[in-house]
Amino acid sequence: MLQNHHNSQGIKPFRLVKFFTFSSLVIMFTATIIISALNAHWVRNILLEKSQDYATLLVENLNHQIITRFMLPVLIKYREIRLREPKQRELMDKVVRSTLHSFNVEMVNIYDHQNIISYSFDENKIGQKNAGGVHYEKAINKEATSRLTQQGSFLELMFWFPQKTKIITFAPLMADKRVLPEFAGNVLGVVEIVRDVSDDYKKVFKLQGLIVTSCFIVMGFLFFVLRFVVKQGEKIIERRADERLKLEAKLRQAEHLSAIGEMTAGVSHEIRNPLGIIKSSAQLLKKKMERLDAKSHIPDIIVEESARLDNIITDFLDFAKPKFPDFHPCRLDDIIAKNINFLSQEIEDLQLNIKMDIPHHLPEIMADSAMLYQAFLNLLINAFQSLKPNGTITIRATHQAGSIVINFMDDGKGIDKDLLKKIWTPFFTTKDTGTGLGLGIVKNIIEAHTGTISINNNEITGANVRITLPV
Repeated sequence: MLQNHHNSQGIKPFRLVKFFTFSSLVIMFTATIIISALNAHWVRNILLEKSQDYATLLVENLNHQIITRFMLPVLIKYREIRLREPKQRELMDKVVRSTLHSFNVEMVNIYDHQNIISYSFDENKIGQKNAGGVHYEKAINKEATSRLTQQGSFLELMFWFPQKTKIITFAPLMADKRVLPEFAGNVLGVVEIVRDVSDDYKKVFKLQGLIVTSCFIVMGFLFFVLRFVVKQGEKIIERRADERLKLEAKLRQAEHLSAIGEMTAGVSHEIRNPLGIIKSSAQLLKKKMERLDAKSHIPDIIVEESARLDNIITDFLDFAKPKFPDFHPCRLDDIIAKNINFLSQEIEDLQLNIKMDIPHHLPEIMADSAMLYQAFLNLLINAFQSLKPNGTITIRATHQAGSIVINFMDDGKGIDKDLLKKIWTPFFTTKDTGTGLGLGIVKNIIEAHTGTISINNNEITGANVRITLPV
């Protein structure tokens, strides 16, 4: 009896240990499943939110491209938009498909003000009426909406594992005030974009299955593993989100500059031809007036202003389509000496002092001397405009670690801190005249030579332009 009593006393603690062990494992396993389900749900919500933001970004991009590349050219050429015309429909299709190429867009529908589909990837849908529903009504009232649609069996939908997952976005097609100022703020139509995000959702569920399987294998280390995975996952998601935001910002900036460049180049070419005719006509008029002994300054003004406008157009074209350097051995001191010689009369008129601190033993560099001449000339002219009589410009060059560093320093009043952030922005200028492209052209030239340029204020007074070029 005593032995049985000891056995029963020993079994009870053992059973308690097994019970607590089993209970702990069950609780940990249940908690793991719950945590993995919550984690998957959290990732799904993030994926949905990011997909909606991504779809909204696509719609904004498509809206801009339709306005600039379709509506504006069509209105200029045909005076009205009629998508039933084959040429207009082909142009619209080309703009839409090229804009959304490689973005996994399944369907695009464009509605007019009568809720009629005017354009679609599926030609059979063109002409359908009242196909937009309540989402169309919201979009026509300037409210963008996105909704998630899923297809699959009852069990698949119940366990959030659908065969197909799509995001449908309705957004207004708005007039851009920079392109169509007279229609700014008006809704020109409604865009519907359908994106297939099934692969992204499947990846989420594969990750969930991997987590559950790993929990079976490493049950004892579940808490530490999950804690580590969650922390690493958060860091990865945050890092990728930051990278994505940076890439999206760069993409928007590149698209904006590209659109400006294309528009500027086209408009500049169209202006230059009649401008040449105006200038030639003014010169002929001046000669005829001289023969008739008639005195008037109007022809001279026309010729002078035409030349100034031609220089502005040249700046636009140089910025929109920069040239590629013709590399050959050259010396920076020779280029700068040529700049000073060219500006000698202006330096004398403005009573400026030029200090040269350029050693004779500087090595040659492979560069386009004409392009560097233009860049240095722009910098010197900008410095002249910021100086008072008897002002000083110091040009210093040094050889540092395989590069030549050139500094253009003046003793003017310097640049305001608020303006330092904007000086590289195209078309930004503090002058009454000018295009605001001079520094942009200089930057393009220096970067074309794989160099760098920066502008800062000196510690005491004046500005300092620092250029680094590889030897």
